[in-house]
Amino acid sequence: MKRIVLVSLFSVSAMFCARADETNTVIRVGTWKTQQTIQPFLYDKFLPKGLHCDVRPFTNPGDMKTALLAGSLDACGNTLVNAIISASKDEPVVLVCAMCNKCSALVVHKDSGITDTKDLKGKTIGYVPSTMHHLLLLDVLRRAGLSHNDVILVRVDFFDMVNALSHKQIDGFLSGEPYPTLAARAGIGQVLSYPYFDDSIGPLNAGVLVKRSLIENKPDLVQAIVTAHVRATEVLRGDHEDWIKRAAAFGNDTEVLKVAATNIDLAWDMDSSFTNQIRRLGDKMLEHGMIERLPQWDKLIDARFVEKARSHLQNR
Repeated sequence: MKRIVLVSLFSVSAMFCARADETNTVIRVGTWKTQQTIQPFLYDKFLPKGLHCDVRPFTNPGDMKTALLAGSLDACGNTLVNAIISASKDEPVVLVCAMCNKCSALVVHKDSGITDTKDLKGKTIGYVPSTMHHLLLLDVLRRAGLSHNDVILVRVDFFDMVNALSHKQIDGFLSGEPYPTLAARAGIGQVLSYPYFDDSIGPLNAGVLVKRSLIENKPDLVQAIVTAHVRATEVLRGDHEDWIKRAAAFGNDTEVLKVAATNIDLAWDMDSSFTNQIRRLGDKMLEHGMIERLPQWDKLIDARFVEKARSHLQNR
């Protein structure tokens, strides 16, 4: 039965991308080497003949967006916050599918004396600018009656946060998995909270971006990317053990990844609920001063490719 399902998946992929038949075309896709952004590493399994995915790992979402705009990438995973910032400046980025939800946690050093978010006052907190974690940190501070001026914010790449915490260069950090879980299991830190927004925004996190010119000039190539992403996400959702095994190849311990997985939702859909939530996310960013004006939502969000993918999933 499993073999029959896999054949069906490849057939559906071919249906999605029937016209994206450029000979030996390489699709350059940027992402992070984390379990919540792993899907591009499976794209090749679901691309039609003649297309190949060259996955290029990054450590910073800003660098990925810069590479996308410069033409060094055809698509990239990126935080929805960064996508909104870019679109608010009229940069030609387009969100074509979701990538992951949740994933964030606020961690403090076990000896920091911090037991409540109000205790963050005067503390040094590691963060990555223009990410969902950055916005969540600002929101945590506001709910605690604090502002960014009440703490010392230090830019630290995600991959360096646990090391910085262990050397007490920072008192805490707000980051994506698996780093909160790594810090906790190593006995260095403890999770203070999982600071997601209320139901009006939800636990949104990241999506897949392309340049508007790619949609205008090669829409079938964009469909190929989105279809591969949908298929990869569905396969990983359906086989938790395989997901963990693949993520472990990035160098993290399997047991850490299993715990981190409880704080991760792989995603691809952009339904009306998603659209409403990302608009409210923009309002929150405007409120916190992360953007000067809201983007043109109809230019940032293009759900046509996801809609086509969904219709085939329902009819398979």
